[in-house]
Amino acid sequence: MSEQLLEVECEIPEGSFNPVEPFLRMDRIPHIWCAGCGIGTTVNCFTRALLESKANLDKVAIVSGIGCTGRVAGYARLDSFHTTHGRAIPFATGLKLANPELQVVVYSGDGDLFAIGGNHFIHAARRNMDIKVICVNNLTYAMTGGQTAPTTPSHVISATAPYGVFEPAFNLVQLADACGASYVARWTTFHVKQLARSMEEVLKKKGFGFIEIVSPCPTLYQRRNKMGDGLDTMKYYKQASKIRHGAPTGECSLTKSGEIVVGKFIDRERPDYYELLQAQMHESLGDRYAEPEVGCSEC
Repeated sequence: MSEQLLEVECEIPEGSFNPVEPFLRMDRIPHIWCAGCGIGTTVNCFTRALLESKANLDKVAIVSGIGCTGRVAGYARLDSFHTTHGRAIPFATGLKLANPELQVVVYSGDGDLFAIGGNHFIHAARRNMDIKVICVNNLTYAMTGGQTAPTTPSHVISATAPYGVFEPAFNLVQLADACGASYVARWTTFHVKQLARSMEEVLKKKGFGFIEIVSPCPTLYQRRNKMGDGLDTMKYYKQASKIRHGAPTGECSLTKSGEIVVGKFIDRERPDYYELLQAQMHESLGDRYAEPEVGCSEC
């Protein structure tokens, strides 16, 4: 473990140690997530990515909206912001523009990011804001009762579609690609090694990065659709997933029980928003433009 992490104070029960604990606000444990939920698995992968990327924890900020995944920011022992519903990306954008030295991570769910927050996602990706968006996609509104979400596949039974969902669902990786994201990947909570490596990559990547994590919701989604518990879902992820790095994102739609295409689909170089802004100001004002000082000397 790096020296940076050893400096993080954390009360650990005598005789035991979990490498995740230094990253968590242990006074808030036990968490609210259901048995078999995959969100905790994603947190383990995220802490591993922070370790491997040697991130300066004093420069990492984590932002979330509302929902099951939104609780990650509340449990993370980082500078964390639990914001209003659907508005995690605007908060993150403000943080990044105010202090470009920060590593800003948005960690939230599919409902929060792509329903009420969908417009913000589109334009942050278009602008190539240098923020990283981690979306835990459990294909439903899990915290509020299992209603149909923008990601719920066709023919699924939900609280608001008792005879089956008929609305077309978003293909999140295709949407991120079409909007101009610099990095786009998808994994499931079965792919813990690959997910941790992908998180490490996106932390080091300049520009708007997006990782979709397909995750089980055994309490509502799985139970209502007679798909078994969290362990059954892991078996399904193992059997149904196909790694296709660089696959056209239009071929990566999710269905109720079909193939799950996973991998890294997009890794491209684009100037980010801050670079474009600086270039425009230099072009317009020339020597009269002085770049603003970043951060605070006392911080």
